[in-house]
Parts: sequence; C-alpha cells; structure tokens
Amino acid sequence: MLKLVIFDCDGVLFDSREANRAYYNQLLARFACPPMDEQELDFVHAHNVTDSVSHIFRNHPKVQQDAVDRYRTELDYGPFLQHMIMEPDLLQFLRLIKPCYRTAISTNRTSTMPMILDIFKLRPWFDQVVTALDVPRPKPAPDGLRLILDTFGLDPGEAIYIGDSEVDREHTRNMGMELIAFKNPSLEAEYHVDCFMAISRLAPFKNCSEAP
Repeated sequence: MLKLVIFDCDGVLFDSREANRAYYNQLLARFACPPMDEQELDFVHAHNVTDSVSHIFRNHPKVQQDAVDRYRTELDYGPFLQHMIMEPDLLQFLRLIKPCYRTAISTNRTSTMPMILDIFKLRPWFDQVVTALDVPRPKPAPDGLRLILDTFGLDPGEAIYIGDSEVDREHTRNMGMELIAFKNPSLEAEYHVDCFMAISRLAPFKNCSEAP
C-alpha cells in the first residue's frame, strides 16, 4: 500500500528550464565562454551543480574550477527565481494527497532549495527534503531515496517517485521503486501523466481519491 509520495524538483514541481539556462549561462559569461547549447541545457536540468559546472566548462580548460566555484557561491540566486514557474495544479494536488500520504522531495539541487521552498511557500507541504548536499552521492545514486525511506521506516514498495528524466528513472530503478513520468511520455516508467491532478486517478492513489 502506498504511504509516501516523493517528488523531484526541476521539471516536476517547477518548469525551471529557463531558470537553469539563465543561471548557467551567467556562469559561462562571467568567464567569457559562449552560452550552453540545448544538449548542455538538458544535462544541467537533470544533474547536480558540481557535475553541471564540470560539464559546461569541459571544453574551456583555461577556466579554473576553483574560480567558477568561488563565483557561483557568491552569486545571488534570487534574480533567477523569476524564471521558475510552479506547476499550476501542484497545490491542489498536495491538498488532496497530504491527508493520505507522507510527502518528500529528492532533488539534485543544493543550496538553492531552501530559498525556493520559502519563496514559493512550499515548506509546510513536505515532511522531508533531501538535496545533493544531504547524501554521499547525488542522483542517480539511490542515496536520497534510501535516506527518505529510512526516515519513515518504509520499504520501496510503499513509496512512489514523480520524476521527468533518465536520471530519475535510474534513481528509482536503483532502489526498486515505481516511477511516475511527469510530462515525459518517452521516459520508461510505470505511469505517465501530463499534470499533477492526473496522478490522483492512478491506481496507487485509488484509496486517497475515494476518501470522503
């Protein structure tokens, strides 16, 4: 029986593609490098900031990683939040499922996640939030999911993950957990949806959707 619903952040809670584009292109511009192409944007959209920075600067060997890291730690993420669009039915979905299930986030975001939770007033809706800073290995390793399951004393079969990328598919596969593919019909997953309220009609959520 389902007891826990775990969410990815980027591409699920938020359409954050343009926020990621603006942020990582700012890092590149600071060191006189050209902006990302679409494949690089796909990469940073799914990976943690350390791997993303290494990836987008891989063809610019004269740029020192330490210099990039110093700059990004000083860079105010606030202005990039204007590019983040919260899914329109997210709060409706959370109001529906919160009486029935525990909720958590497993994301490859790092220091920006607390700001996002506070700005969009999402903190009360989640019982646990795990970022890439909280575990030894970021997604696609299963460390984040394992930490969440251990917190609630649950098995993988009692939880489900909502994600949108191959990184999320591997994240759940490594844990033996079912995946709901969010707005990505080509992603291998147990379920596919194009909005949050569609999730409430899936078989694992039957008991909650029928609750008075």
